[in-house]
Amino acid sequence: MKVPASRPYRMQARAEAQAATRVRILDAAAELFMAGWYDEVTLRAIARSAGLSQQTVINHFGTKEALFTAALERFSAQRRAQREAPVDDVPTAIALVVADYDRMGDANVRALALEHRVETLAAALDGGRASHREWCERTFAGALDALRGADRRRRLAQLQAATDVLMWKLLRRDHGLSRKQTERAMAELVQALYPRRS
Repeated sequence: MKVPASRPYRMQARAEAQAATRVRILDAAAELFMAGWYDEVTLRAIARSAGLSQQTVINHFGTKEALFTAALERFSAQRRAQREAPVDDVPTAIALVVADYDRMGDANVRALALEHRVETLAAALDGGRASHREWCERTFAGALDALRGADRRRRLAQLQAATDVLMWKLLRRDHGLSRKQTERAMAELVQALYPRRS
């Protein structure tokens, strides 16, 4: 039996439409999850924001938890790429991390407040902490090179703390520092952890 020539075209058009719908849902979900509290975001609100029915959202992702995880994975890949800096270029690295926190630091802080109540958030934040640790190891390698064992673990913890979202919150939100002053304060903390050159 011969397949009509238009059938593969229709199948491709349908797959492209489904992919575009999926992206609309992910974009709407990311926007709402970043703007509000996780436990207050509903599939109904995401569907409304995407201009779709709630059933369409469910057909694509099933549950709010699955949708959150998919949106986070997509967003995290973009975020990692935006944070990459030359190794040991502290000013550039700090400028990138502060820009990142200015975009989504408030959402991170809200997630931290709920992590002990919402398993999905706890898993996401654990992944974020591991990613931040790897970023610090890679980006500030010169601050760690000569250290081993407990000394290296302590220095890495210090680098993580100096560039953590809670440090950003303390400087930027609690103390009201400008973006430039926040960058300068964090860079000074990180540079103090590098070995002194004689």
